[in-house]
Amino acid sequence: RERKSAINIIPGLLGVILTMTMVLFTSVAIVREKEQGNLELLITTPMYPSELMFAKIIPYIFIGLIQSFIILSLGNLVFDVPINGAITQIFLATLLFILASLTLGLVISTKAKTQLQSMQMTIFIILPSILLSGFMFPYEGMPLFAQWLAEILPTTHFIRIIRGIVLRGADMMELWRDTLWLIGFTIFGMLIAVMRFKKNLD
Repeated sequence: RERKSAINIIPGLLGVILTMTMVLFTSVAIVREKEQGNLELLITTPMYPSELMFAKIIPYIFIGLIQSFIILSLGNLVFDVPINGAITQIFLATLLFILASLTLGLVISTKAKTQLQSMQMTIFIILPSILLSGFMFPYEGMPLFAQWLAEILPTTHFIRIIRGIVLRGADMMELWRDTLWLIGFTIFGMLIAVMRFKKNLD
C-alpha cells in the first residue's frame, strides 16, 4: 500500500514543486527590475518586450529541468517508482509545463506593483493548483465547479500527462487534449504578458 501511494504521489509531486518554484521565480522578475530601477535601463535598449520575456524565463527552464531530474531519479531509486515512459516524452512534457508555469508567473509579474504583492498573487494561484489538480484529492470526487476551475490550471493537465507517461508508458499524442491545453495556455499567457509589459513601458 505504501509503495502504491508513492507511485501515485511522486509524479504528482513533480507538478506541485514545479508550480511552486517556477511561478514564484518569475512572478517577481519584472517587479524586481522595476523596484531596483533596472527597467528604465532596459527601456533604452533596442530589445523587444517579447525578447525580454524570453530572456527572463530561459535560466529558470534549466532550473526546472534539473529539479525534474532530481525528483524522478530519487523517486525511482528511493521509492522504486517505475519510469515506464520514454525519457524524451517526460522531457517534452516537463518542458511544456515549465513554460506554462513561467508564463503564468510573468503575467503575475506584469500585474503586480511590488514584490510582496506578486508573492501574494502567486500564493493565490499556487493553492488552488495544488488542491484542485488531483494531487491531494481525487479529481472525480470534487464538485463540478471545482473541476471547471481545475481545468483552467496548468498543473491539472501536467499531472495527468506525467502520470500517464511515467506510470502507464503513454505518450503525449495519447494525452493530446492536455498537451494542447498546455501549449495554448503558454501562447495565450505569453501574449498577455508581452501586451501588459508594453503597457507598463508606456
